[in-house]
Amino acid sequence: MTASKEHLDHIARIDAAEAGLKHGLSNRQIQMIAIGGAIGTGLFLGAGARLQLAGPALAVVYLACGVIAFLILRALGELVMHRPTSGSFVSYSREFLGERASYVAGWLYFLNWAMTGIVDITAVALYMHYWHAFGDVPQWVFALIALVIVTATNMVGVKWFGEMEFWFAILKVAALVLFLVIGVVVLGAGIHVGGHTPGFAMISHNGGIFPHGLLPAVVITQGVIFAYAGVEILGVAAGEAADARKILPRAINSVIWRIALFYVGSVVLLVLLLPWTAYHAGQSPFVTFFHTLGIAGSGSVMNIIVITAALSSLNSGLYSTGRVLRSLAIGGSAPTGLAALNAQAVPYKGIAVTVIVYLIGVVLNYMVPSQVFELVLNIASVGVLSTWAFIVVCQMKLRASINRGENEPVAFRMPFAPFTSWLALVFLAAVVVVMAFDYPDGTVTVCSIPVLAIILAVGWILLKKRGEVMSSTLPSATLTRRVFDRDKDKDDRDED
Repeated sequence: MTASKEHLDHIARIDAAEAGLKHGLSNRQIQMIAIGGAIGTGLFLGAGARLQLAGPALAVVYLACGVIAFLILRALGELVMHRPTSGSFVSYSREFLGERASYVAGWLYFLNWAMTGIVDITAVALYMHYWHAFGDVPQWVFALIALVIVTATNMVGVKWFGEMEFWFAILKVAALVLFLVIGVVVLGAGIHVGGHTPGFAMISHNGGIFPHGLLPAVVITQGVIFAYAGVEILGVAAGEAADARKILPRAINSVIWRIALFYVGSVVLLVLLLPWTAYHAGQSPFVTFFHTLGIAGSGSVMNIIVITAALSSLNSGLYSTGRVLRSLAIGGSAPTGLAALNAQAVPYKGIAVTVIVYLIGVVLNYMVPSQVFELVLNIASVGVLSTWAFIVVCQMKLRASINRGENEPVAFRMPFAPFTSWLALVFLAAVVVVMAFDYPDGTVTVCSIPVLAIILAVGWILLKKRGEVMSSTLPSATLTRRVFDRDKDKDDRDED
């Protein structure tokens, strides 16, 4: 079947977004980005508040949402095998759903990371106040310092981003492994923790698995989905990986056992070591455990690790939004200036736009420091849900095009599709419904969706009037591919 002119134009724009970028992410960095994306502030900080709301049932919710997150990654993996691109789902939306869908997907993803970044810098500031020595330092100061450090790292090249994420992920994994080892020893030896004897009695004597009933466990689902936000950055990183088609399948397949071990295993261990009522919002449950255990300095060490988790998420947000805004700009769905690269092949203007939003987060930390975290958490969840939905829909469109003979089959396929594709979409839709019943934050968030739709519609109309969308000034697919191959060859020679 002959491709339409519009489809070829979309492919040209996808290729144009890759021209000039450096393929500097190595196998080890991609592997650790996969881990880092699956382990973030949602576990290290958010688990405390969610244990307070749902008790041990949190482990069940983590497992259910983890399965869906894995299915999203498998859908993304199928798309990456078809066409690795730093534009990721924005480029796939352009190819399979059109420029308007790409516009919606990209700006909602930007909204996600814009809100998430505010959460991250807020988390850093909250964690710093764990130490009494910093008690008098305003929260906004720490937020600003965190933003300056991560922005500087992102501006100097993709290898620096990859290296920073590598070590952040190493620290997060090491901290969780340390907790799991010490926790299992404490549990097995029956060592008292804060006057409590670890074991299943910690669950049975404190209301069981569902101490507040089933409804609170269902309601926190949207927060748990947010905890897994960031796994999709693996698709963005694939566009700058040295050999995406070779290393991505292994990285994606390893995520499921990491979810089972680090999320589900950690929560189960936490509620076996202490009553779930011992954990609370505002402090990492891991810090709570080590502090209660009484090991000198262990709480501080874990708190440092938790700070790195927040910095890692902030780092990922700046990286991914820079690439996504570049893809949007080349497609005409954002001002064309955002496509610019600096001398280090970094989309610096896109990153700068995100930094401006994060600076608003610094201001919020100054004005309403106690409300910032919950204020933006649910808004970010809308971006996560929409991004994952676009990934699944694009995977379904890709599979349909393969069945029609329009695209070549890929070896790394989403298992049991289309059943699993529909299962993921139904689950995401159910989360939106559940969110609506989470009064007041969730209800307000769902009610804001029509407002977001109106804002996006107005933005689209303004872009069309400016002639940004579907402009004819971009290079053809052939010319773009030549530029892309030339730059890649130059990068390879530089590395040699």
